[in-house]
Amino acid sequence: MTEPRFLIIARELDLKIDQVRLTALLLAEGATVPFIARYRKEVTGSLDEVAITAIHDRLEQLEQLDKRRTAILKSLDEHGHLNDALEATVRAATSLSELEDIYLPYRPKRRTRATMAREKGLAPLADILFAQKGSEPRAEALPFVDDAKGVESIDDALSGARDIISERVSEDQSVRGSLRLFFVKRSVVRSKLIPGQEEKGQKFRDYFAWEEPLSKAPSHRILALRRGENEGILTFRIEPPESEALALLETRVVRGTGADCDEVREAAHDSYRRLLGPSLETEIRVQSKHAADAEAIRVFAENVRQLLLAAPLGQKRVMAIDPGFRTGCKLVCLDPQGKLLFTDTVYPGQGQAKSDEAQRKLAEFVEHYDIEAVAIGNGTGGRELEAVVRSVVSASVDVVMVNESGASVYSASPIAREEFPDHDLTVRGAVSIGRRLMDPLAELVKIDPKSIGVGQYQHDVDQVALKGRLDGVVASCVNSVGVEVNTASKQLLTYVSGLGPQLAQSIVDYRDENGPFRTRLQLKKVPRLGPKAFEQCAGFLRIRDAANPLDRSGVHPESYAVVKRMAGALTSNVQELISDHGKLDGLDLTQFVSDQIGLPTLTDIRDELKKPGRDPRPEFEAFHYASGIDKITDLKPGMKLPGIITNVTNFGAFVDIGVHQDGLVHISQLADRYVRDPNDVVKVQQQVTVTVMEVDLARSRIALSLRQTPEGVD
Repeated sequence: MTEPRFLIIARELDLKIDQVRLTALLLAEGATVPFIARYRKEVTGSLDEVAITAIHDRLEQLEQLDKRRTAILKSLDEHGHLNDALEATVRAATSLSELEDIYLPYRPKRRTRATMAREKGLAPLADILFAQKGSEPRAEALPFVDDAKGVESIDDALSGARDIISERVSEDQSVRGSLRLFFVKRSVVRSKLIPGQEEKGQKFRDYFAWEEPLSKAPSHRILALRRGENEGILTFRIEPPESEALALLETRVVRGTGADCDEVREAAHDSYRRLLGPSLETEIRVQSKHAADAEAIRVFAENVRQLLLAAPLGQKRVMAIDPGFRTGCKLVCLDPQGKLLFTDTVYPGQGQAKSDEAQRKLAEFVEHYDIEAVAIGNGTGGRELEAVVRSVVSASVDVVMVNESGASVYSASPIAREEFPDHDLTVRGAVSIGRRLMDPLAELVKIDPKSIGVGQYQHDVDQVALKGRLDGVVASCVNSVGVEVNTASKQLLTYVSGLGPQLAQSIVDYRDENGPFRTRLQLKKVPRLGPKAFEQCAGFLRIRDAANPLDRSGVHPESYAVVKRMAGALTSNVQELISDHGKLDGLDLTQFVSDQIGLPTLTDIRDELKKPGRDPRPEFEAFHYASGIDKITDLKPGMKLPGIITNVTNFGAFVDIGVHQDGLVHISQLADRYVRDPNDVVKVQQQVTVTVMEVDLARSRIALSLRQTPEGVD
């Protein structure tokens, strides 16, 4: 790592260079983002996870840029092009596009029209014409006519010279830079229906004849147009007005009005249409895709974060039911730790006799297993089943509809087969629904985040970038909540700072062989869990029944000694100090500052001691759909209904109102004010009250509003 990189990042992120340098050093030493943000605030100047992640990502980008720079320098040297001036130019490049522009004239290339013209000896003629000193092109071209070289006429000579000029113009770094900026500012996105694809492409019908400035095209539209192109429904172009592009190009390369200038002008037009235009359009398409991917990934990551940090019901006895009125409803009973106690199938929708039997069984199981809550999947038949369950359980039992997106993916996964080798897919799916109510985070980490159902074109974006971002979000959520080491699954432990799949499995194996962990220090006995891994993970792992109260908290073991000194200063012990707000608030933290620990960490320790092991997630709040509104045909404009936000996109939010078809609150209907980013107004899993604006039965679309005075509804 070099100083210039740190300076670049510091300027881009508006940080101090020391913050970047020291954060980069911690990352290079193997520290994770959650660990640095939580336990190394003195080093970074209290940077949060967002800033640390931005430094990490930018370091990787600059590393890739340097790798490409090295490869280009090597190629230039091998082909005899490298000199001091060119090397300095390459080393000064600050972006990949600038680097590639510098390299373009020297890049080994296939035989082109310009190559063949040079082989015919026409380069000197191209130089004469490009100089634009008032020469007469046809007179200048006459000496280059040579049948032996394949130049049979003056027109052939001029044509070849123009080909050389065209290529020269297209490879000029300054020209490309100007036109690239022009493409970014003035390009228009256009799509058209491919003839004969109208019936097949109805989902793209809004884009059969679409046009808008690239600068205003939102990410979801770019991804939708690209999908339509990939499916053979649409043609998709990104290009600026050609007349303006040609005029701009002429100002860069044409320097007069003579006949030789006319030849250069013709060559420049050819260069744009045949070389520059297509090349820059490809480049802009790639850039727009990268930008759309980044925005879609950002939206998806934020949705996943909100879903993972949704309020947990907690450790209660739960009955979970996967609805299926035709094939039967799979029912499971779970203990407070999520252990499967019992499973059965009931048939509440198949005749009076079976319905009566189903109600009898439900009441019996609720009583026998002392059920405190019933989780019902929100799939087909879920609302009908909810009504049945509510009719047989007491008001003290919470009946909760649970979003079952991804449950089927989990039930068929190796993880589910490993957990429940003796049960089929339906049982595994029902267990997942119940556990998701008890602790969404602990259960959802077992499912590929792409399958959770809160994305925006997640299957169209860069999958490597998506996985990296989502893995980071999951790790951030897991570590912010903390993990009970004696009950956590291998999948949950995998995301703890400093662990990963192998160490997570080692912890589970050690736990199975030796019983529950009694202290955090016991983690050091886990095979292959060395000092660095212990440093990174220990603060995020909790031991609920530990004798040392600090092992139940978010205080890192490296700070236990200072906590003891705090207690001693108050003539108390650690156990008495915990949760005693009066003593903690009266503590002078400055007396404990040292070279190893500063005020930011001491303040965090005091806050943690006030509420040791606190869960940052909100309290669970039961939700009920409107009774009697079960199908889309039950909806009427003007109705006000309770709902739950299921997905947030750049163009609005989707809301589940209990009719098996989520409605859309367009961004313009999210609030009685202008909304730039829907995430500023709503979050996934948020409970809301919406107004029905419009119901399109033919397209199964529901338009909703969150405005206090929605427009368009009487």
